[in-house]
Order: sequence, then C-alpha cells, then structure tokens
Amino acid sequence: MNPIRCAIVDDEPPALALLESYVRKTPFLHLEGKYSSAVQAMNELPGKKVDLLFLDIQMPELNGLEYSKMVDPHTRIVFTTAFERYAIDGYRVNALDYLLKPVSYADFLQAALKARQWFDRTERTVTPDAQSDGEMKYIFVKCDYKLLQIEVKKILYIEGLKDYVKIFLENEPKPILSLTALKAMEELLPAERFLRVHRSFIVQKDRIRVVERNRIVFDKTYIPVGDSYKAAFQAFLSDRS
Repeated sequence: MNPIRCAIVDDEPPALALLESYVRKTPFLHLEGKYSSAVQAMNELPGKKVDLLFLDIQMPELNGLEYSKMVDPHTRIVFTTAFERYAIDGYRVNALDYLLKPVSYADFLQAALKARQWFDRTERTVTPDAQSDGEMKYIFVKCDYKLLQIEVKKILYIEGLKDYVKIFLENEPKPILSLTALKAMEELLPAERFLRVHRSFIVQKDRIRVVERNRIVFDKTYIPVGDSYKAAFQAFLSDRS
C-alpha cells in the first residue's frame, strides 16, 4: 500500500503545527510540504506530486475555496475551517471531507481513512493487459464493484465527468461508467493510438472518420476540439492527409 502524499495549507501557525503532527503520526500519510498561505502553496506546490491537500478556507489574499479551483484536479482536498457555514461551499468544489476547527485527531484520522479508501478504490479501477508482442490489447476497468475487460481497439472515445469516465465502445448502445479520472485513462492508454482533444474527451485516432467545423463526429455525437488541443489535432490530421 503506497503512502498518500499530502500537503497542508494554513495561515495559523498553531493549526499548521497541529495538522503536521497528525500527518506524521498517521502511518499511511507522507508529508510533502506545509505552507502558511495559499499564495505560497500556489508558487511552490506545483513542482511536487501531492495526492491529498489539507486546506484552510479562511486565509488572506487568496482563500482556500478560491485556491482549490487552481489545484490539480487529481489532488483530493480536505477543507479545514472554524466556520461551519462553509461546509456546503466545500462540497461544491468537490472536497473529499470537511474538518471543523479545532480539529481532533479522531476527526482527522477519519478524513484520512476516507482518503485512503478513495485512493485504494481508484488505484484498483483501471488495469492494463499487454500482450507478448508489447501491444496493449485489453484494459480492465472497475464498474459496479467488478472488473470488466475492454478490448482497446473497440474504444471509440472516452468522456470525463469529474471523478468518473464514460467509455464509449463500438456496437455498444450504452457507455461503460467507471470510477477513475480522465487523466488516469490518458496516462494508461497508448499515446500512439489515443489523442486528448478536449479537457473532457479522449478519442481513438483510428476511429476518427468525420471532422466537421472543428468537431469530431461519432454518429450523432459531436466532440469539440478544445483550443489548447487544436495544434496537436491539426498535426494529427496533417500526418493522415
């Protein structure tokens, strides 16, 4: 079981020290960094791989709710605050949990265990199956508490929906819904066969048949090509022309 890499952001030194002590006494957590402001975290955190962020809400200059929208979408967030009224806002930005100050170790551990369960479940969601010739033939995805084998060549496109993906397959009327991040799917699938064309879509290159007005057409579905992906998409089209 890999440790969860975490960081703490809190402008109150006693709260920062308390959370640090909690992290260090929890065996499955590893502290990657601690920051006394969201601005400091914004400048220093991007260079580190962090799975879990303990983030204070009430901070000067840039508050936790604002900063949470800038964090890597694969980093889970546990908010800490002295104000109970922020709980609903916390869940609106997809927080994993919410801790009310002063934070007891029992409450902290419960939130950490929730994170452990989330990461364990996510790590088991997608598994590749490469054949002896080195080409990936199948992937296994977790769906409804079971693993499904999917033939890679039958994947048309994949749509990301927060923590879930929809996998659309050839000759299948309904997509497969799986608890995993679109980024995890992008990293899993072979780049020579799949292309990210939008923050919410990955397509299999060989399945692209129709492009209309900068949109990829699959039957009645129109997939937009995002601005930041247009150059790579145009390069792909040029190679195929």
